Amino acid sequence: MKKFGRRDDDAPIFVAALGTELPGPATGSPLSMPNVAASGPSGPPPASNVFASAPKRDELPIHHPLIPASLRERVIEQIEPSVAATVSREVLRRQIEEIIHQIANQERLELSGREQLQLADEIADDMTGYGPLRPLLLDQSISDIMVNGPSNVYVERNGRLERIAVRFRDNDHITSVAQKIAAQVGRRVDESSPMVDCRLLDGSRVNIILPPLAIHSPCISIRKFPSRRLDIAGLIENGSMTAAIGQLLEIAARSRLNVLVSGGTGSGKTTLLNAMSQFIDHNERIVTIEDAAELQLQQPHVISLETRPPSLEGTGQVTQRDLLVNALRMRPDRIVVGEVRSAEAFDMLQAMNTGHDGSISTVHANSTRDALTRIENMVQMGQVNLPSRAIRAQIVAALDLIVQVERMRDGQRRIVQISEVIGLEGEVITTNDIAAFEYQEEDVHGRLSGTYRSNLATPKFKSRLVYYGLDGVWAEAMRQI
Repeated sequence: MKKFGRRDDDAPIFVAALGTELPGPATGSPLSMPNVAASGPSGPPPASNVFASAPKRDELPIHHPLIPASLRERVIEQIEPSVAATVSREVLRRQIEEIIHQIANQERLELSGREQLQLADEIADDMTGYGPLRPLLLDQSISDIMVNGPSNVYVERNGRLERIAVRFRDNDHITSVAQKIAAQVGRRVDESSPMVDCRLLDGSRVNIILPPLAIHSPCISIRKFPSRRLDIAGLIENGSMTAAIGQLLEIAARSRLNVLVSGGTGSGKTTLLNAMSQFIDHNERIVTIEDAAELQLQQPHVISLETRPPSLEGTGQVTQRDLLVNALRMRPDRIVVGEVRSAEAFDMLQAMNTGHDGSISTVHANSTRDALTRIENMVQMGQVNLPSRAIRAQIVAALDLIVQVERMRDGQRRIVQISEVIGLEGEVITTNDIAAFEYQEEDVHGRLSGTYRSNLATPKFKSRLVYYGLDGVWAEAMRQI
């Protein structure tokens, strides 16, 4: 038999550890499959027995698990991994398809051309990519991928979740793909370190959690990085904001206001931050700080920093707070923090108060008022003895604008509130809603519509607008809201 990438006398050095009990199509219950390789010298059982319970071929989902696991093993035995790694995926897939065809003819397996192609694609994806995740990563209509179990995979399209017929063979298959993802960025995920945040090569953010923390199955959550980066014009076009709101955000970036983008998970905070960054002058030095690098700033003078988790011995950890302290020594014009989650909020406020105007960050919160409370609580996590009034004074001095984004029930991500931080009255931080989205109606397609309510009061940062010659443009944009 022709063997790809190895001599006949070579011992196979890569054999997939695949069992013969596979999850059923819908319930995840074990489904016993005959082992073709172990059927004895008399040959395999009749093909009709092997595929007796298989669905119609036209209904087979991607990576259909009912093809015997032993067939996968026999195909992989014919491949030398070190040689296969040097060829393109398409060449590898064609060679694998030839091997499958030869085995199917020898063993008289009733495999259609479509089933052989599916198996060749599956093995090629496992060896060169991310297995069943590959077609999902290539699908530009998908923004999120959630693997909850071997036969329990969801995706998000247009802001709505849907379950799809993509399956892994078993929990070990999910773990193998997860470990490959983590290894590509120098991270490790296993029983001793069962959680990891990392990224794919295209910048997509990945969260992995393995048993025993995930009780039933390893879980993989992927926030895909869009191939087309949305700018402010793109956000206006898809309904995330109006042209007047977009102009306000452009003026805020150009006049170096300190902006905090607030919102829930998946509401579009990072997308908005990326869009606002396009208005930063190309002569400015920008330092970005993130847990998992997602920001894609287009300026030529950008320094990207990323945190590092502790080693298995508990040493070597570098937090966002450490990177913020270091960034202050790097002569930045602006500091962009991907997301503030903990005590680094204090250092972010310090950076905004020490000459780094125009800094931008994001935070999880339900409203602009809640964002202020969260920032205060996070500062107290690292500065226990700091009085609340001193923290609030720091917040008022540091922040100019808070922009609230929300994924609404129709799946549309919208800017729903822009608030100005005015000052401190007694123990309360006062704010002013520059613009707020007001829901009006829902059309026959379930799409929500509304208008923005504006406040024409003179903003606290008018002197900054005058300094950059943008006060007249700001006033015109406010009238157009």
